[in-house]
Amino acid sequence: MADQFIEVDKLRDTLRESLEKDDRRQEDISRQDVLSRIERVIQTIVFSVSEGEAPVLRLMNRCNWASVRFHESVGLVRKADVPVTTLRCDCPSSATRFALIFKLLSVIYKLVQSDSYATKRDIYYNDPQLFGSQKTLDSILDDISCMLKVPRRSLHVFATSKGFISGDLCYLEEDGTKVDCNSSSTAVPVSSNVNGIRNIVSAAKFILIVEKDATFQRLLDDAFCARLSPCIIITGKGVPDVNSRLMVRKLWDTLHIPVFALVDADPYGIEIMCIYKYGSRSLAFEAYSLTVPSVLWLGLLPSDIQRYRVPEETLIPFSQADESKINSLRTRDFISCQPAWEREIEAMQRLKQKAEIQSLSSIAPHFLTRVYLPNKLRYGGWI
Repeated sequence: MADQFIEVDKLRDTLRESLEKDDRRQEDISRQDVLSRIERVIQTIVFSVSEGEAPVLRLMNRCNWASVRFHESVGLVRKADVPVTTLRCDCPSSATRFALIFKLLSVIYKLVQSDSYATKRDIYYNDPQLFGSQKTLDSILDDISCMLKVPRRSLHVFATSKGFISGDLCYLEEDGTKVDCNSSSTAVPVSSNVNGIRNIVSAAKFILIVEKDATFQRLLDDAFCARLSPCIIITGKGVPDVNSRLMVRKLWDTLHIPVFALVDADPYGIEIMCIYKYGSRSLAFEAYSLTVPSVLWLGLLPSDIQRYRVPEETLIPFSQADESKINSLRTRDFISCQPAWEREIEAMQRLKQKAEIQSLSSIAPHFLTRVYLPNKLRYGGWI
């Protein structure tokens, strides 16, 4: 088994060489700077009131493709001249959101000033009738982060993590708690304060992002991390939360080892992989701390369906939503800059069929963990 990581080690050396040419880490913003930015917003409002004018807030449009551009070494980043939405306090359609932004700004200011922290759920359940829904609060927090040009981690408001991690990894939480992810049968929840993690220790050869929790659990049950030790596996349980993305980026910044993605051979699996690799429209303003453009597609590749003769009865016909999603993907710059990815997507579109990772178990019960993944890693079967 000594040669199982030869190709992975070659890839690691290549990635580390490219790192020397492109150091794109973003500096953290100081607490005082965050407070100053909030104060400037308040001063603008006070000035408007003193002049007898209705106060307004100008928010950048985060969810429009026109507001982002593709940067190959970073991912989706915000344009300098993004569309702006104006919120007026005297306009019935925007007064409520205007007030909620000021309420949350007040909470954030107190947290930063006192150097204390809260979760989004804590803030919501302190006054659920005010915010109406957790989704509303989440959206307002993102608007504030974008408006202040401050990463969300600097606002002292954390999100509850939904991701899990396992493998050759130990670290300390900010409060000094030691976390050991080495158990082969159980996983550790991703930290809610990834930025506070320190003293990361790992001899892992690679990191494997797993799209689905069910597949992640299958890897744990089959002792994948022990069989291909040393390695790290992580899942965001579908579309990843910010903490799962931060964790992948933190590990990449610290360990500089290859990061692979294991997703379904369908348009939505590809999109999830692209979120880890290139980011999303809504959080493009945080791309420098969330994306890992070195992520490679390990599987399930559409070409693997024929290569491994995945049984026809396990394949799923394309739906109209799948067709729409794949057409959308093919128009994006971050796909067109990856010729190998383009060819795989074209093959999928021609077949008009998709396959879940679990379909490999129809070949043999342990095919995924004992044949497919070991061979992919040994022979460089990634793109």
